[in-house]
Amino acid sequence: MRQLLSVCLVSAMVTGPVLTPVANAANVKTATPIKHIVIIFGENRSFDHYFGTYPNALNPKGEPQFHALPNTPTVNGLSNALLNNNPNLNPLNGSGAANPFRFDRSQANTQDMDHDYTPEQLAFDGGAMDLFPANTGSAGPPPDAPPAVVLTTGQVMGYFDGNTVTALWNYAQHYAMSDNSYSTNFGPSTVGAINFISGQTNGVVKHINGTGGLVADGNGGLTLIGDPDPLNDVCSGGGTQAQMGGKNIGDLLNAAGITWGWFGGGFNLNVVNPDGSTGCNRQSTSAIVGTQGDYVPHHTPFQYYASTANPTHARPSSVKTIGYSGDPANHDYDVEDFFAAVQAGNFPAVSFLKAISIHDAHPGNSDPLDEQEFVVKVANFLQGQPEWANTALVLLYDDSDGWYDHQLGQIVNSSKSPADALTGPGSCGSGATALPGINPATTHAQGRCGYGPRQPLLVISPWAKHNFVDHSATDQTSVIRFIEDNWLGGQRIGQGSFDGIADSIISLFDFRQTVTNDLYILNENTGEPVNTGSSN
Repeated sequence: MRQLLSVCLVSAMVTGPVLTPVANAANVKTATPIKHIVIIFGENRSFDHYFGTYPNALNPKGEPQFHALPNTPTVNGLSNALLNNNPNLNPLNGSGAANPFRFDRSQANTQDMDHDYTPEQLAFDGGAMDLFPANTGSAGPPPDAPPAVVLTTGQVMGYFDGNTVTALWNYAQHYAMSDNSYSTNFGPSTVGAINFISGQTNGVVKHINGTGGLVADGNGGLTLIGDPDPLNDVCSGGGTQAQMGGKNIGDLLNAAGITWGWFGGGFNLNVVNPDGSTGCNRQSTSAIVGTQGDYVPHHTPFQYYASTANPTHARPSSVKTIGYSGDPANHDYDVEDFFAAVQAGNFPAVSFLKAISIHDAHPGNSDPLDEQEFVVKVANFLQGQPEWANTALVLLYDDSDGWYDHQLGQIVNSSKSPADALTGPGSCGSGATALPGINPATTHAQGRCGYGPRQPLLVISPWAKHNFVDHSATDQTSVIRFIEDNWLGGQRIGQGSFDGIADSIISLFDFRQTVTNDLYILNENTGEPVNTGSSN
């Protein structure tokens, strides 16, 4: 075990403010054996889009092969009826009316679909799930156009299988996944990101440059339903910028003295990339999607809160101060800082990872193959650390991108705002739990309808259940709830957060099992195993 990092040692290595006293993460009391959680927060994929035919892959010649292990459980995916007589053959979808179809590995680079708050509800059509092409579909092509439906809004019906999302399918085989996990609310990236750390999109306390992506909450305030950039981030654009009130999980971790950080691709403005780009304009190139900017301000949720923001992208005083309160970086770092901290023996208890944009899975600037490189890099890296025996790697997504998924989640919080449309104009659900906004005097903050679309969720850990599919209902705040239960004694964010009604992701773990030293190392390019180790 690495030596305890004392406050005296940290203070001796840096100049600047005295850091908040905390214990080494391995010595902090936790409710489970998990001492380190690492969360990769990906972009814009629905469950059926990645796992609809799991565990059955087409396995064409020349593509990485996938063959399910014996006794692999099935998922709530694309049945024969959904594949061959889908509700989205609905003629109201016009030329985009289509059955689901398989994207080949050569078609990994697809168009970005429409994934705004209202279009997603319209696509769900009151639960009929039959108007995706008409409302969220975008026409192609990817690099190889056939089938013809790719050239229409019917592209939204496309899905990948284990010959393209090979690593994710292999991880699902050897660890645990969910087929019943959802966006907390309908809507795009910022909605998902804010919910992921706070469970509360109500409470916009400041905004500039208009009100794009905001809606009245019915109580004189505003709820965030779109993609405004964070207020005061030096890299934010000229459109709407917003700042949120209320608390987030970072505030709770700070109060408890738990080390944590958000590690975002492109956040370090001092880096000069190989092409000479630097600052907010850093960019990287993928052979699949071309050249893309590294940093996306509205994918960085802690920047929306004054208490956890690092608006100037200040650098940490030292690699040994990463994760600690009182440092200029204020828990917001570059993704490369994560690897540096862990290698230096300073592994935060809670780490949120966001890849640079070519690796973040977002259609249009990323793809499943580039995403796979990052996910496998992280998983392989973690398995090489002495802390692996007490680590959990969680993979989930910010939104569905509007891709087709056949499963309607439970509407646990209804909404009646001009942006709602699931069950009629201005309406999304009825009779559900009425969650307040950040002001406890409010009885119901509008613009927060959820659960939204279904998305993938995987847990990769020695403590994960083996080849297991969890069917219990979870959402993005279920990860918050696990953190709260494991490190914070069950404390909740409150202020109308969804964490108060969510189930934890704990059902994907088995803490009674015997943990072995077996590793499961994959190839970053193909997603295939490069060792013969057992499932854990």
